[in-house]
Amino acid sequence: MTQLAEAKRVAATTFDTAASMQKYQDRRERTLRKAGSLPGNILETWAKAFPSEARTTTTRVAFLGGHPRSGTTLLERILDAHPSIAAGDETLAFASISQLIDVTAPEIPVAGLNFLRQRYLKNMALACRIPGGDGILVDKNPAATSYLPAFLRAFPELRVVIALRDPRDVVVSSYFESLRNVSHFTFEGLAEHYQTIMDVWLKVRQWNGMAWLETRYEDTVADLQKEGARVTNFLGLEWHENQARFHESNPQKPVMSSNYSVVTQPVYKRAVGRWMVYEKYLAPILPALEPYCREFGYA
Repeated sequence: MTQLAEAKRVAATTFDTAASMQKYQDRRERTLRKAGSLPGNILETWAKAFPSEARTTTTRVAFLGGHPRSGTTLLERILDAHPSIAAGDETLAFASISQLIDVTAPEIPVAGLNFLRQRYLKNMALACRIPGGDGILVDKNPAATSYLPAFLRAFPELRVVIALRDPRDVVVSSYFESLRNVSHFTFEGLAEHYQTIMDVWLKVRQWNGMAWLETRYEDTVADLQKEGARVTNFLGLEWHENQARFHESNPQKPVMSSNYSVVTQPVYKRAVGRWMVYEKYLAPILPALEPYCREFGYA
């Protein structure tokens, strides 16, 4: 742990961390402020201004998010094994339209929203197949969780699945990633990063009329079929036998997450409660994570 901390310190000297941190803090405050400024009935307002009959795209879309390292990749692989589900793994399709959606704007023309929907689906088609009929497209992208309000503005009918995992395990797992993100250099930075993403979700999940489901990583590894079927049913489909063998399905499909070597194997339980081994290193940030542990049932 001492050597890892030193390696992160050295990595932090290779770019302007102060400027990166300021940029990150500005974006964090702006994201939280916008999400917090929207009323609980905002989805109803958006749906009235953009009714289903005015939406030109008919493909059913679901969003799979949560904080990175919360089991989103495992769940994406399980869902993608279903013949009627096509899951995109951390594509840039939504990023291509997110900056064009002002969630605080009183009105966005219907034609503009339809253009953004079509552009999004066109870009998703470059990364994965677009399901037909009763199929559903799942956009797995934990990094986009903070921008969920913008996604819902363009897709008011969006079904939202949020992957949960013990926040302490999330932080530990994130710390061991070799990412040059300014928030990943310290446990304190990661705790703040976790707060930012999950605070947006806690605000959005209070909105009236949203179709959403939280699923726990611990429940998935304890009983793959039970929890996998619960999520699949939420998407409007029945559990398929292929999903139990998700690790055998589509082995050529790229895995964008850094844990590609483990999500192509059967599920295992050894990552549950891993944080306890590193409790002394987490001690300074445990008070910051404690409210989320309570909120999500990990107290």
